[in-house]
Amino acid sequence: MLLGIDHLVIAVEDPDAAAGSLEAEVGLAATGGGRHVSGTHNRLVFFGDAYLELIGVWDRALAVTHPIGAAVVRALEAGAPGLVTYALATDGARREVQTLHAAGSSISEATPGARVRPDGEVVAWQCAFPPRLGPAEPPFLIEHELGGAEWSEEARRARAAFVHPFGGTARLVGLELVVPDPAATAAAYAATIGLAVPPGPGPVPGEREVRIGEHSIRLVPPGGSPSGDAAAGAAAASEPAAHVGILASAGGRVLRDLFGVRFARL
Repeated sequence: MLLGIDHLVIAVEDPDAAAGSLEAEVGLAATGGGRHVSGTHNRLVFFGDAYLELIGVWDRALAVTHPIGAAVVRALEAGAPGLVTYALATDGARREVQTLHAAGSSISEATPGARVRPDGEVVAWQCAFPPRLGPAEPPFLIEHELGGAEWSEEARRARAAFVHPFGGTARLVGLELVVPDPAATAAAYAATIGLAVPPGPGPVPGEREVRIGEHSIRLVPPGGSPSGDAAAGAAAASEPAAHVGILASAGGRVLRDLFGVRFARL
């Protein structure tokens, strides 16, 4: 069963520097991270179980052999840091994949992955990937191996209660993606991961929206503007293609564009 957004994969040149900018500008602290054996490294900003992954490359030759690493390399070499894909959490990756394959999906088999923390502990998971990763492509699926310093019940409770530098707790509430054709992207979601994204209730023509768990996922066309005003549409077209909504328990509203993503602390 799909549980909600697991994490957002944001390509950056330097994960440590990006984490510093996010803390200084939005008040969100990175509390985890490490190296993948597949050539990438990251810093993680947790909101309970969901998180932002600020990911860079330490070995290009290794990175391009992995679906996520290849997407990160493409973005950085194009000079376009930002959200390259995201993951939906599932409580049974292999079972989910079997069901999807029976329905004709082109998603990959569930394959293991791992990351080594600075303290030496290995964090492990299973992922299943669509044929290509990208902001306008279906997300991938992930099932974490529960336990250890990051996924034990104690660790998860501590993350949910963590007070960020802005002075309160935070949780991820929504992701909005600007895509060339929301209907086509919605059709790809349905065919690949079995997720229906119906027309949205909002005022933007062509938008699509779905809720999974406590998260909203919204697909909007380029330059979508509720007012239909040309100037407003042009301004919207120049905005980052990914908008991330974060509900904070303290502090005022903050809106910042960083490394190709718009962060709204609500």
